[in-house]
Amino acid sequence: MFCRVWQKRGAAAINLATVCNTAVKSPVKSLVFANFLAPNMTSVYADVAARVGRALGTPVRLIEGEGLDQLRDGSVDVAFLCGLPYVRLCRERSGMLRPLAAPILDGARYGDRPVYFSDVIVRRDSPFRSFGGLRGQSWAYNDPNSLSGCLLVRHHLLQIGETEAFFGRLTFSGRHQESIRKVRTGEVDASAIDSQVLGVERLRNPDLAGEVRVIATLGPSTIPLVVATARVPEAVQVRVRDTLCALGRDPVSRGVLASGLIRRFTPIHDRAYDDIRQKMAVVESVVPSR
Repeated sequence: MFCRVWQKRGAAAINLATVCNTAVKSPVKSLVFANFLAPNMTSVYADVAARVGRALGTPVRLIEGEGLDQLRDGSVDVAFLCGLPYVRLCRERSGMLRPLAAPILDGARYGDRPVYFSDVIVRRDSPFRSFGGLRGQSWAYNDPNSLSGCLLVRHHLLQIGETEAFFGRLTFSGRHQESIRKVRTGEVDASAIDSQVLGVERLRNPDLAGEVRVIATLGPSTIPLVVATARVPEAVQVRVRDTLCALGRDPVSRGVLASGLIRRFTPIHDRAYDDIRQKMAVVESVVPSR
């Protein structure tokens, strides 16, 4: 079988048109993938999407997710999505999203499980040595729909008998990489970062290890996942899932996954995200959902 992939990189999207001289007929004409996670994973997910397209004999297009309405209205077929908006959307309308697979990350602390952590970082030259030392200091949340960058922190505050008044100045950065930048430059004292995002940033920028350090870790929590929207035929969902899970057995694909600290993908079920539902219920009983 002969396949070629053309990639067009734009400011907001990566288009991946796959042409294969194969007799296999796909039940769908094309698939739109969207990355709702950190932009530093877009290149990895672009390659993953292209490999799924080749396996299915289907043109694919990867876009940067702009808003959850793209999942509500089905304009996106497959998404790389944080677990918090996943459980919120499932609560909003049952059956809107179908969990397909989740990554297992490289690293001993992940225990070969689909989990990740929220690492609390400060500047390396700061005096802070623990979460408790951050009382009255400035803090950057990522986004209200972020588990690792927002909800886990709010949950931790409640667990230690505190509220958001524990911090001095609060701000929302919009994304993990911007939170890292704010800590590096001293614009804020601390922030909680998705451990995969932080690991990839360290991999690509070795100087970062000398600029920030981790003083606390929250988690583990069930990791962000790959979902399909309801309009995708079930047979296609199964093929997408199976293709994702096969990537870890292919030497070339393993190299691509490793650039995002991913060891492999594994099938995932909705019940795996009950840990997030439990924390969300605790936080929303005190802090109104935003």
